[in-house]
Amino acid sequence: MALGSPFNESEFSNAMIDTGWQRKKDERPGEILDAALDLFVEKGFRATKMEDIARAAGVTKGTPYLYFENKEELFKAVVRETQVAHVTSMRERAAGHSGSATELLFALLEDWWKESGSTRLAGLCKLMMAEATNFPELAAFYYAEVIAPSRAMMTSIVEFGVARGEFRPLDVAAAVDALMAPIITSMVWNHSFGAMPGVAPVGRHDYASLMASLSLLLNGLTAR
Repeated sequence: MALGSPFNESEFSNAMIDTGWQRKKDERPGEILDAALDLFVEKGFRATKMEDIARAAGVTKGTPYLYFENKEELFKAVVRETQVAHVTSMRERAAGHSGSATELLFALLEDWWKESGSTRLAGLCKLMMAEATNFPELAAFYYAEVIAPSRAMMTSIVEFGVARGEFRPLDVAAAVDALMAPIITSMVWNHSFGAMPGVAPVGRHDYASLMASLSLLLNGLTAR
């Protein structure tokens, strides 16, 4: 310790302990969310218990309740921190795009695959489709914060393409359904039959197959 230091050794040691404890405490919500995401995707919403999440996060049984009122609120936080944040980022990218609608669709699909489609986050879509009727309040939340904004973004892109003469006049809602169908199929398949060892895949549900699907769909959209 340097001469004239305002701390003695015990004070310095206590400061280090306090700082480390505070840093660990600040990290707990993120660790709980991460553990919850893994368990929700692996076991589903109904089968996942708060004490399982606490155990996986390495905290005491009551710790998750310090940050989240119940399992439903914890699930919403997981969705907001992951999928909602990603959808918001994609919508901001779309709003600032200066190229064609076709270029934007390819760019967003690539971004979606890297950040969500090829990761465990895609399992949340399969979870909600499987458990929506059992948990209608969560289903309504998921639709309002993930599905509806995604559809609104895709609708704007298709309308943009039609307005500039890039896409032919068409039923925009049907076009959005067609564009989103391969994405939804890939998430459901890869986190159901595709996750079972020894089950022969029906086609491919990877990045290359999604790009191929988009190319086929754009052939139908493009103005002649």
